[in-house]
Amino acid sequence: MATRKTRKRSKKGRGIRISVVLLIVLAFVSAAFFYTLFLRPATDFKGDEATILIPTHKAEKKFVKPLVRDHLKGVQFTTFLALADLTGYWNEIKPGRYVIEKNSSIFTIFRKLKGGRQTPVALTLNKFRTKRELARYVGGKLECSEADVYRFLVNNDSIAQFGITQETLMTIIIPNTYEMYWNSTPNEFLTRMSKEANAFWNESRIDNAKLLRLSKEEVITIASIVEEETNNNLEKSTLASVYVNRLNKGMPLGADPTIKFAVGDFSIRRVTFAHINSTASSPYNTYKNKGLPPGPICTPSISSIDAVLKGEKTDYLYFCAKADFSGSHSFASTAEEHFENARRYRKALDSLRIH
Repeated sequence: MATRKTRKRSKKGRGIRISVVLLIVLAFVSAAFFYTLFLRPATDFKGDEATILIPTHKAEKKFVKPLVRDHLKGVQFTTFLALADLTGYWNEIKPGRYVIEKNSSIFTIFRKLKGGRQTPVALTLNKFRTKRELARYVGGKLECSEADVYRFLVNNDSIAQFGITQETLMTIIIPNTYEMYWNSTPNEFLTRMSKEANAFWNESRIDNAKLLRLSKEEVITIASIVEEETNNNLEKSTLASVYVNRLNKGMPLGADPTIKFAVGDFSIRRVTFAHINSTASSPYNTYKNKGLPPGPICTPSISSIDAVLKGEKTDYLYFCAKADFSGSHSFASTAEEHFENARRYRKALDSLRIH
């Protein structure tokens, strides 16, 4: 027969086992409850992702609450509200651009919004000829408007901190793709561009500019003319050598793109004496003025900048577009050679009635 002590041990063992089972069940129920509320897919939109934009001047509950509700399922939105109230989110809303991936959980979404974990905007900066064009692009990508950006760019006091002038401002815009937060200000945009420009001008590029006896701004100004002259990367360095040679000899650059810039019309297909004479007073008229214009006429590509820095040695002083309209150029060392090349090109233009 089992003793009283043995029976007590048996009952105690059964009690422990029941307690363990209950704890396991409770753990599973709690895990299921936690998963249902916080970890299961909570989004309610078509497509792979949705974007929530919280403007700086609307970082308040009455604006953000319906914005979030539009992207969440009912019960998950209720959970979001509870979390927001519990953590004081409504009093510390962080403006910005938040990309929510489909099937994200409430925990993921809330952590992103609460922590201000924005998804950056990709700014792909290519060729801009004017500050207005640059402002229009940046204003279309960031929270700040085109007008906001333009006002900043044309304000001398605003840009003085970057060591640039109205004429040289575009020298710190190095075409590339950059990631920035959507709610970046115009000042933050130009600060980033200045930082990127400083990084671009590494020791090698600075040394090459010194060998050419050119400043960084002068290199980019020449590169901007090269950029407008050709899309053919293979001949950019040769074309750049023509302008450097003219500059060193004290000759007028005679660059047609600078006349187009002075006129304000880059659609001109044939620069005439009328265009040259009408812009005689412009510092960008490189037929009437010797030396470089006061600044670049566009934001040149890195290939054009490096083509100038390559410092190709030639004795060319002239070039002319080829009469076959291939986009390539005929180069010449003497005026006689150049006049013959130019004659053929003008004849081709006349045959197509391009004036």
